[in-house]
Amino acid sequence: MAVKIAFFDSKPYDRDFFNELNKQFNFDIKYHKFHLTPDNIVLAQGADVVVIFVNDIVNADMIGRLNEYGVKLIALRSSGFNNVDLKAAQNKITVVRVPAYSPNAVAEYTIALMMTLNRKIHKAYNRTRESNFALHGLMGFDMIGKTAGVIGTGKIGRALIKILKGFEMQVVAFDPFPDCDFSREMNFEYVTLDKLFQQSDVISLNCPLTRETEYLINKHTIEKMKHGVMLINTGRGKLIKTPDLVHALKTGKIGAAGLDVYEEESNYFFEDLSDRVLTDDVLARLLTFNNVIITSHQGFFTREALKNIASTTMKNIKDFFDGNKPGNEICYKCPENLG
Repeated sequence: MAVKIAFFDSKPYDRDFFNELNKQFNFDIKYHKFHLTPDNIVLAQGADVVVIFVNDIVNADMIGRLNEYGVKLIALRSSGFNNVDLKAAQNKITVVRVPAYSPNAVAEYTIALMMTLNRKIHKAYNRTRESNFALHGLMGFDMIGKTAGVIGTGKIGRALIKILKGFEMQVVAFDPFPDCDFSREMNFEYVTLDKLFQQSDVISLNCPLTRETEYLINKHTIEKMKHGVMLINTGRGKLIKTPDLVHALKTGKIGAAGLDVYEEESNYFFEDLSDRVLTDDVLARLLTFNNVIITSHQGFFTREALKNIASTTMKNIKDFFDGNKPGNEICYKCPENLG
């Protein structure tokens, strides 16, 4: 019997890549375009596997129901896993993820946000379409010699540091598990968070969302930063306390912000809501700032990344049902899986 997969939050591009790869695996995949929720979780009944994405929230109650339905595996097609209650899943349902589908894609996108904000390319684009070729208000700064602070030096953070060093920037980094060999190789320094906030002209968030990092950026940590600092977040929305960010943008403490994630994004991102009124007052306020760029969690979105996501997810499923321990299993009490 073919392994039965209930695939949630599917988009046309997901189906294209997974269907092509499934010619090798012959899984029985049923696609659902909606997020997995308590209201539609019954759609997972009879499935062996549930495949979900970053905005499918699976709490303890849903874990219990999936277990009752006979679901044996939750396969995240993402690296982040803060949306799944791992403690509740322990000894009930195995959880796997895609830890590194394309670190370079996210690192390159981080640079794209930095450069667009710095050189005001978004503003220039809108101006010239209206035949306005004035330069007033478009001045940026040379990246060379400036200090970039990188919070999180996992695969994405390391890829980002390589690019930043190519700009001849000074790099300081923070990670609770520093990679000292890499820091010597790339000639950057690990510092405390306080020093990183104090020294950096540009700060990039590349760490996972955990209890320790939730609202890492808040009014107290923002006070420690340079006036006019640029903040980039391609990690998770709840790394930033958004009302505090709005206040810092209004005062000029934060000079520019590039956000590919938002703490309430599950209600909006990946969907076309252009025919509706935006009811999130904080998000609506952020969209009024001309020194803020918000994109809908697209840092990962390259052909190579989607191919890697599909390939790793399918292999995770095959390994599990072949009786092999999946190499990408997330264990609630295994710190090596939480970096």
